[in-house]
Formats: sequence, C-alpha cells, structure tokens
Amino acid sequence: MKKAFTPFLAIVISIVIYACSTVPLTGRSQLSLVSDDQINPAAAQSYHELLSDPKTTVINGTTDAERVKRIGNKLAVAIDSYLKANGYNYDFKWEFNLIKSPEVNAWCMPGGKVAVYSGILPITQTDAGLATVMGHEIGHAIAHHSAEALSQQLALQAGGSVVNAATGSQSQTTQVLINQLYGVGGQLATLKYSRDKENEADRLGLTFMAMAGYDPHQALAFWQRMAAQNDGGSPPEFLSTHPSDATRIANIQRLIPEAMKYYRK
Repeated sequence: MKKAFTPFLAIVISIVIYACSTVPLTGRSQLSLVSDDQINPAAAQSYHELLSDPKTTVINGTTDAERVKRIGNKLAVAIDSYLKANGYNYDFKWEFNLIKSPEVNAWCMPGGKVAVYSGILPITQTDAGLATVMGHEIGHAIAHHSAEALSQQLALQAGGSVVNAATGSQSQTTQVLINQLYGVGGQLATLKYSRDKENEADRLGLTFMAMAGYDPHQALAFWQRMAAQNDGGSPPEFLSTHPSDATRIANIQRLIPEAMKYYRK
C-alpha cells in the first residue's frame, strides 16, 4: 500500500511546490492554485452587483466620496509603481467607492475593488487615518489572501482537483469554490482571515500608505481610536478575527521603522 501511494504523493508534492507564489514585501511563500484570471472577474462581478443592489447607497460627489477616491488613487499609483519596478505581474482594475452605512467597515476584493463604509469615517478622521484602513484592506488583496484560502480548500479536495487547478485548468471544483465566495450578495465582505494574515495586511498597509505619502506613525492614532471605539463592546465585523487592540498597536509600533524607509512626503 505504501509503495502504491508513493508516486501519487510525489506528484502532489511537486505540484504544490510548483504552485507557490511569493507575497510582495514580506517574501512569504504561499500556495497558489487559483489564478488572478479566475478570481478577479468573479470578484468584479460581485462588486458591481453589490453597488447596483437597490439596498446599497453609493455616495458620489461629496467631499468624503472624493476623499476616498483621491486617497485610493494615490495608494494605487504607489502600489502599481512598486510592483512593476520589482517584477510583479499584477493587473488590478482599481475602483474606490464610499457606501452609505452606519457599519464600521471597509474591504478590498481581488483585483482592487475597494469599498469604504461611511460608518468608519468618524474613526478615520484624517486622510492618513483613511489611508491606514484602505491600505490594510488593499494589503489583503495584494497578498492574495482570499485566493490563498481558496487554494487551501482546493488542496483538501481529491488529487485530481489539485492537479487540474495547479496546471491552470478551469476545473469544476475551482469554479464552484469561486462562486461560493463571490456569489450573489458579495460574500467576500464577510470573509474572515487568520491572525497571521491580518498581521501581514497590517505590514503591507503601513508600507503602502508610506509609499503614497502618508506618515505611518499616523496609523497608531487610527488604531487607538478604533480601540477606544471597541472599549467594552464587540469589535466591528471586519475586525472580528483581528489581533487584540494591544497586540495590534504593539505590532504597528514595531513595523513603523521598516515602513518609514518607503515614506515619501
């Protein structure tokens, strides 16, 4: 029995090794069985379905809406420039929208589809505060965290599905998982990431805001305001799996010197 499985295991191991990518800046290796060509169109469709939903109110033409777009575009230009200069092949079709909602929330879908909820603006307060939360959410997309989660699910499926996904085939299993994540209703907005992924997004977000001209030290003020907002109650949905306030603030303080190397006023 052991000999019979050895060739199969060798094939699977070689595929997993082949199907790895590296996260920009952090250098972490990750399983990558789902391509941008597979996940980005599905995410874009889900994003536009959400924006066009009668229950969704997209704010346009206001000072806050223009701030979201202006800060988002500054982040996008800086990130695209860094990725291109360092040989990363990203093709994000950036969009930035402000949604009217009391919910304290923000997120970025694969491919650069960003939504900021108006309920978070009293906590962001400044341009740097808004760049902090947007940079963090963009960090998840740049690090391909949702694609990595899908890849891990695929790796648990039958060996044939792993082979198909790793060789770039649009396998039925891959498409089913993508549809589950980016189906009607924009389920990505409720996607939970591990604490490690949250820490990685913090690191990327700090660096991205620095590249875009926002002082990373200002991220501390934002997270301190968020901690005060959470005091004595449940954290906002998008923070439900994040590190504790004290842990995050300590991590931010530790990461600031690295991010400052990229700071451009």
